[in-house]
Amino acid sequence: MGDETAIHDPDAVADRPDGPGRVTVACLQLNSGPDYEPNLRVVGDLARRAADGGARLIATPENVGVLATGRSRLLERAFPEPDHPGLAALRDLARETGAWMIVGSLPVLVETGRAASRCFLLTPEGKIAARYDKMHMFDVDLPGGETYRESATYRPGDAAVVAEAPWGAIGLSICYDLRFPHLYRDLAKTGAGILSIPSSFTEQTGRAHWHVLVRARAIETGCFVLAPAQVGRHDGNRRTYGHSLIVDPWGGVLADAGETVGVVTAELDLGRVAEARGAIAALGHDRPYALPAAPARAT
Repeated sequence: MGDETAIHDPDAVADRPDGPGRVTVACLQLNSGPDYEPNLRVVGDLARRAADGGARLIATPENVGVLATGRSRLLERAFPEPDHPGLAALRDLARETGAWMIVGSLPVLVETGRAASRCFLLTPEGKIAARYDKMHMFDVDLPGGETYRESATYRPGDAAVVAEAPWGAIGLSICYDLRFPHLYRDLAKTGAGILSIPSSFTEQTGRAHWHVLVRARAIETGCFVLAPAQVGRHDGNRRTYGHSLIVDPWGGVLADAGETVGVVTAELDLGRVAEARGAIAALGHDRPYALPAAPARAT
């Protein structure tokens, strides 16, 4: 698969001579359509703006390269990783900007008739530092008749990933993963101080749950959270919520992109991760317990 995937070594954080340090981060908010070229043009413009503003870590949403409705249309736009035009363009962009980049997700063809929704962490040299395949498939029937079946198109991943970056370790996830808090607890326990949650939350579920869930994952883990998102109307009349968020380890919202295409930035002081976890050390307070038995029925 090309470059080696960099999985986090817990000892590397302790050995880092300057500590986790500070970093300016950016979340791009996009309105991706069904074709790569116009989407990547907007990504390039926003990423250059973010880099010019001092961002050294730039995060992009889920479906950053293409957002197409329908299984056949999506698979037509999926490519094997070595031949993926979207990945090649974004690796070039990382080199151009000199920033680390989180590629929220691209459809990567992995077997006949199915793709992986794959996130990449890219270095400023355009190398692939880590890969993560979305594990939880968005198979839902929402009120009002809105229905999604990601498992019909995507093969779910089966491994959590934490990757090392100069300022600290980053735990990777994608969109619907947000609803599975144990994943983020495991990422934090493995050493992540930053959680990445690139998303295409629907307008309906976003209004109901987005801010609450993103802030909860930060509070539960004592991590910074980067949650870049899609916004607006897309192919097939799909609507996404927007509100890309940068959240601190105490649950405070540092930046909210609202409901327009654009970029938001914030400076992260990774020392605040240790402060939050020192104040509420819940990550070290797990206790074993027996699972509940089935409820007894009255007789």
